[in-house]
Amino acid sequence: MQAKGEFAQVSENMETARSKPGQPVKRGTMAHEHELYLLLADAAAERRDLAALREHAPRLEELALCDDHRLYLGIAQRAWAVTHWLSGEYEPAQARLERALELFRQLDTRWQAGRTHRLAGEIHVESSNLEEARRQFGLALEAFEAMKAIPDLERTRAALRALE
Repeated sequence: MQAKGEFAQVSENMETARSKPGQPVKRGTMAHEHELYLLLADAAAERRDLAALREHAPRLEELALCDDHRLYLGIAQRAWAVTHWLSGEYEPAQARLERALELFRQLDTRWQAGRTHRLAGEIHVESSNLEEARRQFGLALEAFEAMKAIPDLERTRAALRALE
């Protein structure tokens, strides 16, 4: 429970900082609003924090659409997928995952695609579709192996072993 409290404090601090007038933004000196929401929404998705997802995913999606930032839009789609999943809405979750994967394939972002396939595998485990879960975990492994993403490989292999 303390971890969620820490996350809430970080979120509050970021919101406070964003609301204060600041110096002109120079490259590399300060995160833009869409980058803040990317961090907040993605962290909330990883932590499975439904309240934070409901707060940050809509704004990330809005900003990504406004900026036509396809990578951030893909991450927003994945965050929305987790939101739907945690709310017991499996069909909308799958639709959001498919949209995220489509964007990540277009951008050739293997790590993001791998993370999304692993999430799809987790959702399929929960819905007792173990064959599709194995397939999704396998696709995640392919993406992570191609880029030697060791921590993600280990997590995905552990998820596959848990199905045995």
